[in-house]
Amino acid sequence: MAYSINKQPLLRGISDSEFEDDIETEIEDPNISTQDEEPFIRPHEPVDKFQFTYVVFYLLGMTTLIPWCFFMTADEYWMYKFREIRNDSNHNYSIEDQLGKKSELQASFISYLSVTSSIPNTLFLIINAFISNKISLELRMIGTQGLVLLIFLVTTGFVKADTDQWQSTFLIITLSSVALMNMASAIFGGSLLGIVGRFPARYITAMSGGQALAGIFAALTEICSLWLGASPVVSALLYFVIGDAMLFFSLIAYIFLQKADFFKHHTVAKTRHLAVEDEFTVNGDVSFAHGHRISYLRILRRIWKYGVSIFLLFFITMSVCPALTVLIESQYRGHGHAWNDTYFVPVVTYLLFSCGDYAGRLLSGVILRPKGKPWLVIFLCVVRAAFIPAFLYCNVQPRHNLPVYIESDLIYILMTIVFALSNGYLCNIIFILVPTVVEPQEREIASAMTGGFLGLGITIGSAMSLALVRAI
Repeated sequence: MAYSINKQPLLRGISDSEFEDDIETEIEDPNISTQDEEPFIRPHEPVDKFQFTYVVFYLLGMTTLIPWCFFMTADEYWMYKFREIRNDSNHNYSIEDQLGKKSELQASFISYLSVTSSIPNTLFLIINAFISNKISLELRMIGTQGLVLLIFLVTTGFVKADTDQWQSTFLIITLSSVALMNMASAIFGGSLLGIVGRFPARYITAMSGGQALAGIFAALTEICSLWLGASPVVSALLYFVIGDAMLFFSLIAYIFLQKADFFKHHTVAKTRHLAVEDEFTVNGDVSFAHGHRISYLRILRRIWKYGVSIFLLFFITMSVCPALTVLIESQYRGHGHAWNDTYFVPVVTYLLFSCGDYAGRLLSGVILRPKGKPWLVIFLCVVRAAFIPAFLYCNVQPRHNLPVYIESDLIYILMTIVFALSNGYLCNIIFILVPTVVEPQEREIASAMTGGFLGLGITIGSAMSLALVRAI
């Protein structure tokens, strides 16, 4: 049996690349005994009583997207706020106005909203990856949720305000509030990604599923308000009050969650246990174990393929949804049917997409494929680019340059289902696989970095959506 002799000086430092090479080229020999690293007596691991942590992760996942979803799906309210004001001061907003030509603000508002949301969201998702070890988890989670709730309450207060004579000012106030809210949401969402990365895969699926469930909840709320037949102002008031309540309950739930033994075991006790093991096994690099010398470059080298995947996934999704898809009308619009004139956009564009996205995320938690093949994940994300020209040639209104080739409502609905399923499935696959390619103590930062790639995809995709809306 041949053995290689290590001729390196005993006290010479070991670089990261050399250490990784040693791990990759190590050969298991049955004749060589190794010390069992498992402790003789394992520490007691608390259980998730009544699945409380699992349920709260669902709620927190919803909270990351509730503000954005409520802003996006309150389409009728924004169409009312930014309608063309006529000289007749007694003019009321009616179905005839909705069927008429949209004003410039009405047609472009969702694109403005997407860009204003995505830019600060991306910036602070990236910042969060570098401050996660410097600012306490409690401040990042509770402080940001409180700020989002406060801004959402201010938005609710504007619902009853008469903004007809200062629409441009109201637009600036709204977009500024959205930008500030997304800064806080990015810190909250990035921190939540980092937390859930320390838990088993089912908890990652719970958080991811909660994000999709937020879209379903928002869409159902809008559809119910339309069904009640209330005015855009009254329905929006009900709509945003429900959002306020959701954000408040989420904040209270997290305050209780951080005191649970199961939560503290995975976020505090388990991390300290791993740090002690690293101090024993990797002598000379104790500071790395305690998180003071974490190599961001090493983490990036391990996760970049999944980072590119999540970037491509959300770049393609945000390029068309919702800025473009919200403008796709039923082929029978204007024929006097409530489904075609009132419910088509909220049901297909928002509810159906959110349900498909949710189903895809749940499915990926059961069928984890492709596993360990990041290049295949990238390929599947790239293939989804075919949806961009397909949606462009649907019945998007108003349009000035491109013809309509896909008029059928059924074809558009089938496209939406496949588009949503693929988005949810691939998104959750990436969330689950990222923590598996880094060391346990690096999982929080790796997940936060993935959030940065996600935010970058949303930002560039939203900018693309604005260009696509102008192009048609």
